[in-house]
Amino acid sequence: MILCRVVGNSVSTVQHPCYIGRTVLVMQPVEVDGRTPLGDEFLAVDSVQAGVGDLVLAAREGNTARQILGNDEDPLHAVVLGIVDQVDASPRR
Repeated sequence: MILCRVVGNSVSTVQHPCYIGRTVLVMQPVEVDGRTPLGDEFLAVDSVQAGVGDLVLAAREGNTARQILGNDEDPLHAVVLGIVDQVDASPRR
């Protein structure tokens, strides 16, 4: 799983049928502080009604995306798994 900030929406007039009716978000991986960018942006299908500015957990693996979205044959690569309320990065004792 990857901690990400939703930075935008993706809009397309021509798309694969598996994306019809789905929201595709632009994700920016971030450090545990929730602000510092970490790597390149990527697209993910939304499964939790996340929006721009939300801190989320995403999976960037096709099998996970297909299992969460309930279709084994669609060419899905990444999915938003949950909205993060708080990150506690304090060291364990």
